[in-house]
Amino acid sequence: MVQIFHPRFGLFVKLGLLALIVLAAAALLAWRGVTAEPHGIGEAVEQPVPFSHAHHAGDLGIDCRYCHSTVETDAFAGIPPVSTCMTCHSQLYTDQAVLKPLIDSWRSGIPLHWQRVHQLPDFVYFNHSIHVAKGVGCASCHGRVDRMPLTARTQSLSMKWCLDCHRAPENFLRPRDKVFAMDWRPPDQHKLGIALVEAYHIDKRRLTDCSICHR
Repeated sequence: MVQIFHPRFGLFVKLGLLALIVLAAAALLAWRGVTAEPHGIGEAVEQPVPFSHAHHAGDLGIDCRYCHSTVETDAFAGIPPVSTCMTCHSQLYTDQAVLKPLIDSWRSGIPLHWQRVHQLPDFVYFNHSIHVAKGVGCASCHGRVDRMPLTARTQSLSMKWCLDCHRAPENFLRPRDKVFAMDWRPPDQHKLGIALVEAYHIDKRRLTDCSICHR
């Protein structure tokens, strides 16, 4: 009787299947590492200086755009340079130990390395300016940052979460002059939202196209 397969063929098959399982598991872990947010929901992110939105935006009422100066014009909202912080802190609390990294950065010219609170995967395209222009409030995605002593993520920013808004934007839209108002609440969100969808020329049929977020 002629033996067709090598005596160790069964072993080779098992080793091959094992290798495929290991590669699949490694690919899954790599994918999760790329797509996962760096911090959990509600988990405050440690920063080089413990910046308090609750104090600056809440107590002092500083407008979001003072620090995030490109949020209305660019895809990226912008991280304020140290010079923006020093417009106040060159005079205020300059001797506080907690601000030493800020003062040292200003004197040395070496920028502070802020840790990102939100980190979308590279294959996701997001543009702040278009959301602001269409009436999506800061609080819808970032939560009540004016109440956060330390900034934390409040939403998953998952694909499902984004699609919930894209499928029914009328549930979230607000007048453009209320986009940066953290405590604004409409008397009738659904009625207002339907009117704003029409007023802002939002084509709901296109909002779920793959090319809107994946380019």
